[in-house]
Amino acid sequence: MQLLQIMQIRKIRTKEFEFDCRVSGNDENELIIFLHGFPETSFMWINLMKKLSSMGYFCLAPDMRGYSKNASPKGVKNYTINKLSDDILNIADAINVNKFHLIAHDWGAGIGWNIVYNNAEKIISWTALSVPHSRGFRKAIKMDKEQRKKSRYIGWFLLPVIPEIMLRKNDFEKFRKLWKHSSPEELNNYLSVFRRKYSLTAALNYYRANFKKVNNQPVGDITTPTLFIWGKNDLAIGKVAAENNHKYMKGDYTFIKIDGGHWLIQSNYLEVEKAIIEHLTKYKTAPSNVYN
Repeated sequence: MQLLQIMQIRKIRTKEFEFDCRVSGNDENELIIFLHGFPETSFMWINLMKKLSSMGYFCLAPDMRGYSKNASPKGVKNYTINKLSDDILNIADAINVNKFHLIAHDWGAGIGWNIVYNNAEKIISWTALSVPHSRGFRKAIKMDKEQRKKSRYIGWFLLPVIPEIMLRKNDFEKFRKLWKHSSPEELNNYLSVFRRKYSLTAALNYYRANFKKVNNQPVGDITTPTLFIWGKNDLAIGKVAAENNHKYMKGDYTFIKIDGGHWLIQSNYLEVEKAIIEHLTKYKTAPSNVYN
């Protein structure tokens, strides 16, 4: 047994890479894995991890592929949704856990939907922040004028080189505007990652590998107990995509609209925390059912 009283950084080695992971809690307790979005890191989850670990969960949040220094392969082909999903499953395997709760935001949520659909037997409960079911989101981009407008930035990210040049201007001035709700400590952590030579390109490769023609298996109906939290003023996700999410839910589903934007964990923390605690508590299982 390893009791972690405070937040720690643990380097977890998988088949290919070494991931920088924030961990909190007793590692014999039920596992929750947290997946961050773009442009963020696992730092975004610190407050929620401290809260949930104090309630008897073991919390683990990796800096994902491209964000962990020793897990940043070059080349767009290395950032497909399937490879990003496999990383998370490999991290769970590396610590000998075969079932866990999953909580994710933004790109982490996109990856999470893929994991939950393809590995339902491994996921106890699923919470997605901001980004809805992948199929519903893509359909909204095609069919809904508002969503197409909100998603125009994706086409720009697909361009080579130019996005990197523009985003690095004035020490990531554009990102700093997105991080207006973040603490100085959080902002400094994000900058420390994106200032590294390859991290920004790696993060943009999430878009380049998955929004062009790809051979990923489409995500289908979800049977895992699901909580979806969406901000009514989200700059990237519109009403149609969010409110049609239920069409893909075949298990227990809870949809919560919040009077907030995209960065809910920073701007609407207490509402998010309350909803997640209720969801986790409903589906908590005995630790003995979770470990190999």
